[in-house]
Amino acid sequence: MDLGALNPFPGGFEIFGILLVFLVVAALWSTVKIVSQGTNFTVENFGRYTRTLQPGLHILIPVMERIGYRMNMKEQVLDIPSQDVITRDNAMVRVNGVTFFQIINAARAAYEVDQLEMSIINLTMTNIRTVMGSMDLDDLLSNRDQINAQLLHVVDQATEAWGIKVTRIEIKDIDPPRDLVDSMARQMKAEREKRAQILEAECHRAAEILRAEGEKQAIVLEAEGQRDAAFRDAEARERQAGAEAKATQLVSDAISKGNVQAINYFVANNYVKALESLAKAPNQKVIMMPLDASSVIGSVAGLAQITAETFGGGGQDSTPPRGSARGSVPRV
Repeated sequence: MDLGALNPFPGGFEIFGILLVFLVVAALWSTVKIVSQGTNFTVENFGRYTRTLQPGLHILIPVMERIGYRMNMKEQVLDIPSQDVITRDNAMVRVNGVTFFQIINAARAAYEVDQLEMSIINLTMTNIRTVMGSMDLDDLLSNRDQINAQLLHVVDQATEAWGIKVTRIEIKDIDPPRDLVDSMARQMKAEREKRAQILEAECHRAAEILRAEGEKQAIVLEAEGQRDAAFRDAEARERQAGAEAKATQLVSDAISKGNVQAINYFVANNYVKALESLAKAPNQKVIMMPLDASSVIGSVAGLAQITAETFGGGGQDSTPPRGSARGSVPRV
């Protein structure tokens, strides 16, 4: 009796065997996991977390274990959407930024929070409103580093339980309203004009001080020059007075010795000086004098003769020169 004729599905066992082998191979291959660098896999045993797979080759227990979450362990960046913030001095500004974070613990990041990235964004936006709302607009625009540091400290502490590390938070744009920007521009212009006026006033003051110092120095130098001139003039007068005193003493000595020519010299000298003073007088006057030009010339010649007789020694001829008017010189 032919058994093949009794089998309604010839070759059915062979096909079933091939399928079974294929399913076994597929099941075994599904338990082999390759984790790439910068990535961690969480393993669940019947839905319960058991371990974390590090980069490399791993084999799971068939049917019992499966991959739960695939976590990116590299540093990532999130854009923080723009939002309106009201500052402490009631100025409204529009702010956006970026947040950099890195997963440190894959299991906690997978199972401690749902929608990790959305949670970080919302937490950052909330703290931006809190931190920037406690500051004035001027501080807000000039202290970005302080704002970034304060936000980083607050958000990093809040996300520590999620197994992540917030490495940096940066405020990108702070956009005040247009009318506020115009007011700030006018304020800045007024401040710059004020600085320019102050600087110009300081320059004028410095110039006046320097000018006054120069005038003072000039006055001091002029006074010193006048003082030196007065000293020299006094010294000249003193020397002249000494010379006149010496001359008077010589004349007096000559008179005391009985020399009449000495007193004639003295009177004639003063006579000529008086005429010289009258000639140099600045006023325009007519002076009537009882003498003529020849008598004046004779007086000068007589003065020369008296001088020669008085100081030149007695050896010379005492006879007056011809044509002289010796009698015109007044005698005492």
